[in-house]
Amino acid sequence: MAIATLKFASRSNLYILRPTPFQCIRKVVPKSLALVDAEAWDKKIPAWKKLSSKELGLRRSMIAGPTMKVLNMLKDKEYDVYLVGGCVRDLILKQIPKDFDIITSADLKEVLRTFPRCEIVGKKFPICHVHMGGTIVEVSSFNTATRKSNHFHHDIEAPSGCDKEDYLRWRNCLKRDFTINGLMFDPYARIVYDYMGGMEDIEKAKVRTVVPAASSFQEDCARILRAIRIAARLGFSISSETAHSVKNLSSSVLRLDKGRLLMEMNYMLAYGSGEASLRLLWKFGLLDILLPFQAAYFVRHGFRRRDKRTNMLLSLFYNLDKLLAPNRPCHSSLWIGILAFHKTLSDQPREASVVAAFSLAVHNGGNLLEAVDIARRINKQHNARFPELLDPSGLDAEDLEEEILDLADSVKGTLSQMTTRYLVSQAMADYPQAPHSDLVFIPLGMYLKALSIFDCVKVNSGKKFLSKQGRKIDYGSLVQGELEEIRHVFARIVFDTIYPLRLDKENS
Repeated sequence: MAIATLKFASRSNLYILRPTPFQCIRKVVPKSLALVDAEAWDKKIPAWKKLSSKELGLRRSMIAGPTMKVLNMLKDKEYDVYLVGGCVRDLILKQIPKDFDIITSADLKEVLRTFPRCEIVGKKFPICHVHMGGTIVEVSSFNTATRKSNHFHHDIEAPSGCDKEDYLRWRNCLKRDFTINGLMFDPYARIVYDYMGGMEDIEKAKVRTVVPAASSFQEDCARILRAIRIAARLGFSISSETAHSVKNLSSSVLRLDKGRLLMEMNYMLAYGSGEASLRLLWKFGLLDILLPFQAAYFVRHGFRRRDKRTNMLLSLFYNLDKLLAPNRPCHSSLWIGILAFHKTLSDQPREASVVAAFSLAVHNGGNLLEAVDIARRINKQHNARFPELLDPSGLDAEDLEEEILDLADSVKGTLSQMTTRYLVSQAMADYPQAPHSDLVFIPLGMYLKALSIFDCVKVNSGKKFLSKQGRKIDYGSLVQGELEEIRHVFARIVFDTIYPLRLDKENS
C-alpha cells in the first residue's frame, strides 16, 4: 500500500492563549488513574500499512553518511536493520533530522563485536553507542526491547495479518512515545512500516501518544516535554486527549533529575524552535514550573496571542531561532545567557544605546572604548515597542561606559538569582494563585560558563581583547561553547532585536 500524495496540515497551536494565566501544581496522578484511563481507552488499533519509501520521497542519500555505514555493516552480517523514530518522521516531512536511530535484529553484544568503537550505555533501556565518522549513532535491539514491557501493552491485541517480523516491529512501535515517532524505514526493501497511524497524524499535523496519554506520561514523564518540543519544532498541534494529560500531569516533570531537565530544555531552546517552545510551555502551565522568572514576566506584561514582536523575550529567541537548526544547535550557555540578559532589562529598563554598547563590548571581548565609540555613532531608530528599552538621553562617553559596566554586573547578578533556589521560589510570589516552584536545573558548571560570556566586560586593565573576525558562524565552535563564537552570536541576536531590519523598512 502506498500514499501517492501527501497534504500536510499547516495548523499550529503556537499562538493560542492558555485559558488562565495561572495553573496550580497538581499532585502526581497515582497509578490507579492510569489504569482506569487504560481500561476506558478505545483499544482499536489503526489498520497497519506498508508504504513505498520512494512514493514518500525517501532516498538513501538523505541518510547521514555515518548512519549509512552502520546500517551497511549490520546488513552485511545479515541482520535486519531499520531507521526508527523521529528521523523517519523528519525525512518524510523533508526536515533535517536531529539524529538517526537504528534498530536491529542483532543482540547488543553482537553489535558490540561488529564495531571497533562501540559501547553499551543505559541500564533501564540499554542501547549501543557506535562511534562512526566523528559522530555517535544510537543502535537498539529488538531482543532488548521485547524484554521491557508496559503493563498496558499486554492488553492490546496485535493487528491481523502479522507474521513474526511484523509482530516484532509492531511490538516495538507500541512502546514509542508518539504515533508520528512510531514509523520504521527499511532502506533496503524501501518500505516504511506504519503500525500506529503515524502517517495519518503527520497528515493532520497532530502530536498524539501511542497509548492513552495518562498511561504514557506516567510511564515516562519526560514525554510531556517531548510533546511540547515536537509540536514546537514542527508547528503541529497536540491532540485534545494528549493536551489534557500534558496539563493535568505537568507537575510530574519535577520527578525528572536535573540533568534530564536541562537536556530537554536544551532540545527546546538550542535547536531553532525556542520561541515556539516558550509559547507552548506557557500555554500548558510548564513555564511556571521550569522558568518561573520568565513566567512572571509573561504575567506582568501580558501574553498576547499575536504579539507582533512586542514581547522582547520572544523576539530575542525568534532571532536566535533564525540562526539555528536541528543540525546546527548552540551551546546551552547561550540561551541561559539570553534569559539572564532579558530578565535584567525587564527588572531595570536601559537606554537602547547602553544595550547596544554592552552587546558590542561582549562581542569584542571587553573593549569598552571601541564599543562606546561605535554605539555613539549609531543613528538607527531602536524598536520602541519594547518597554525594556528607554529612549536616548544623550549620555556622554564616560556615562555610557559606566552604564555598560553596571549592566554587565546586573546580568551576572541575575545569573546568580536564576541559580538560587530561594529566589527562584519567590519569582511568582506576587501571584498567589500560581505555583511556587523552586526548581534550579542549571548546574554550577553551566552557570560559570554563562557567566564567562559577560565576564570580559569590566574596567580595562591593558589586557588584549579577543573577538571573532567576520560574520560567518562557526557552528562547530558554537555548539562546543567557544567564547568568541558565543559572544559573536549573542551580539547579533541583541542587535537584530533592538534594531530589526523590518523597522528600517517600515520607516523608509
